Amino acid sequence: MLFVFLKTVLPEDATEDEIERFHAGRGGQLKPVIMVDKTLDELGSFDELVTESQQMGVDWQIVIIAGLDGRNGVAPTSEQAEEPLNSMVKAVEVGSDLSKFIAFDREGNPIRFG
Repeated sequence: MLFVFLKTVLPEDATEDEIERFHAGRGGQLKPVIMVDKTLDELGSFDELVTESQQMGVDWQIVIIAGLDGRNGVAPTSEQAEEPLNSMVKAVEVGSDLSKFIAFDREGNPIRFG
């Protein structure tokens, strides 16, 4: 499983309207802050994932998740997960459509992009 944790930030060139919406909890720009891969054996509950991320000391609001196929019943290695994780980060950075990923907020509520 591939996880990219995102923080909402205010763009440098934000208009006054965008600033107002951001401070009201709406809008902003998504910025990747943590990326990690986990095998199904390493994966616990969503609460455990949140706790682990808090121990890293990085604030985030949304996590996007994707699956990565193994081969012949063998899970991919972290090295094999690196390129797909980087592709997820790049998709966020360039503003690509994120609807192909599963997404949740910190409380575990699903988020729909679209």
